[in-house]
Amino acid sequence: MKKLIAVMLAGVMTAAMVTGCGGNNDGTPADAPAETEAPAADEAQTEEGESTDAVSEETEVASEESDMAYVKDKGTLVVGITDFEPMDYKDESGNWIGFDADMATAFAESLGVAVEFVEINWDSKIMELDGKTIDCVWNGMTLTDEVKSSMECSNAYCNNAQIVIVPADKAEQYQDIDSLSGLNFAVEGGSAGEEQVSSLGLDFTEVTAQSDALMEVAAGTSDAAVIDSLMAAAMVGEGTGYANLTYTVGLNSEEYGVGFRKGSDLAAALNEFFVSAYADGSMETIAETYGVQAAIIAQ
Repeated sequence: MKKLIAVMLAGVMTAAMVTGCGGNNDGTPADAPAETEAPAADEAQTEEGESTDAVSEETEVASEESDMAYVKDKGTLVVGITDFEPMDYKDESGNWIGFDADMATAFAESLGVAVEFVEINWDSKIMELDGKTIDCVWNGMTLTDEVKSSMECSNAYCNNAQIVIVPADKAEQYQDIDSLSGLNFAVEGGSAGEEQVSSLGLDFTEVTAQSDALMEVAAGTSDAAVIDSLMAAAMVGEGTGYANLTYTVGLNSEEYGVGFRKGSDLAAALNEFFVSAYADGSMETIAETYGVQAAIIAQ
C-alpha cells in the first residue's frame, strides 16, 4: 500500500517541479481687518497641520504592526490543526507530533517563541485565522484558489493527492472514476476531498475530520471516503488500524502550504525557514521520521 502511494507521489513530484481646498487671497476684500485675516489663516494652517500629523502617526503605527511583531510580543505561535496523521496527531503522552507539528515547532523556535496547537473545525479555518484565534493553519492544507485568495500562503512544501478509500474486499469494483457513481462518500467538511467529490457530482456526507471519514467507511455507514494520500499511507492498509480498507482511485494531484492572515509577514519568514531547513537536511530528517520524504518539495 505505502509503496503504491509513494510511487504515485513520486510521479506527482516529477510532473510538478491599493481638491484640496486652496486659499486664494486675491479675492479678499481690501478693507478686511488684518488681525482678523491672519488668525483665520493661521487657524486653517494649524488644523491642516494637525490633520497631517494625525495621518502620519496612524501610518507609522500601521507600519509597525505586523504578524511577526504580534507573535513575538505575545511569545506564542498558535497553530490551527486537525487530527491528521502523519501531519498532526497525538502521541501516547498526548503531545502533538507529526511532520507538520514538528516543522511548526522548529519554525516557532527560530522566531524565539513557543508553539501552541489548537484543534479547529476545518470548515471554519479562515474565520479562526482572521479572528486571531490562531496565527496560522498548518495541517496538510491544499493550496486551492479559495485558500490562496483568503490567506497569505507559504510556498508549497509537500505533494499530495485526493484518493478514494473503500473496503478492501470491494476494491476490484471501484478502479476508475466512472465506477464511483452511486456510492455515498464521507468527506471532511471544507476539504479538498469535498471539493473533488462535489465537482464529480457524487453523493457525500460531511464529517468533522478525515479520520472520521475513515471511521464511517470502516463502520459501513458510508460506502467510501476521499482523503489525502499522505494520511492514507499512514492509516490505511496492512499493518495499520484500518487493515480492512484500501486505496483505489486517485482523483487529482495537489500541493500543501501554510496559511497566515492576508498580508502577514510571517509567510515570507516561513519561506526563508523552509529554504534553510531543506538545505541543512533537517526537513528531510523530520520527513523520514513520519514516512513522507517522497512527497517533500525542494525549496
